[in-house]
Amino acid sequence: MSNTRQTKTFIGAMMLASISATAYAGFASHTLHTYYALSVLAMATATSRMKVKLPGINGNMSVNLPFLLTAVVNLSAAEAIAITCVSTVVQCWPQGKGKFKPEQMAFNVSMMALSSCVAGLIFHALLRRMHSGSATLGLALATITLFLGQTAPVATIVALSEGKAAGQIWWTLAHLSFPYYVVSAGVMSMVQTLTSHMGWGLALGAFPVMYGIHRTYRTYFSPIFESLADPPRRQVMVRAAAAGV
Repeated sequence: MSNTRQTKTFIGAMMLASISATAYAGFASHTLHTYYALSVLAMATATSRMKVKLPGINGNMSVNLPFLLTAVVNLSAAEAIAITCVSTVVQCWPQGKGKFKPEQMAFNVSMMALSSCVAGLIFHALLRRMHSGSATLGLALATITLFLGQTAPVATIVALSEGKAAGQIWWTLAHLSFPYYVVSAGVMSMVQTLTSHMGWGLALGAFPVMYGIHRTYRTYFSPIFESLADPPRRQVMVRAAAAGV
């Protein structure tokens, strides 16, 4: 009962923080990029259903991160949060006869909205204060912020529900998912370079890249990783997936 109360309290705190962040984003956003935002939303939503399993993970990780980073870096905070929330709902919506879990959805959306807002604030604040190399450093910090903002809350809620150490759970999540964030940041960096010279439309070129990565993984690497998966680690990741990873 205590663990259940603590879990609900943590979810409530995440929701409150995300609502505050969204309100601030709406107040601070003065410029809208309608067509660009709709294009990124379409790509983020489409790729949110392209899920992959990293070694040892039996969970829920999509390949839409480059588009979430695109929103954070190029769009207003309000637009980035909207895109993140919509794609998260699509990603987490149960398939087939799966049961809809309101608390899990609320946690996922709140976590993603908060991390997206903080990442955007860090990136744009750094861009205003620095000049040479600020975009690259800002992208790196935004990626790290999303990484921590997504793995730390999941580790915390799993630890609360299971009564185990959050640090160990976070480490299991972090060292398996970190390469994905690095690859996504690399794709986003290349897109940013092309966009600055040839227009934002080329940002959509990341879609076939991520689709190709997804299909390559599913075809060639997923069976290998499934056979090599470590059972104890897999069990931890099953619990993490139930919490919303």
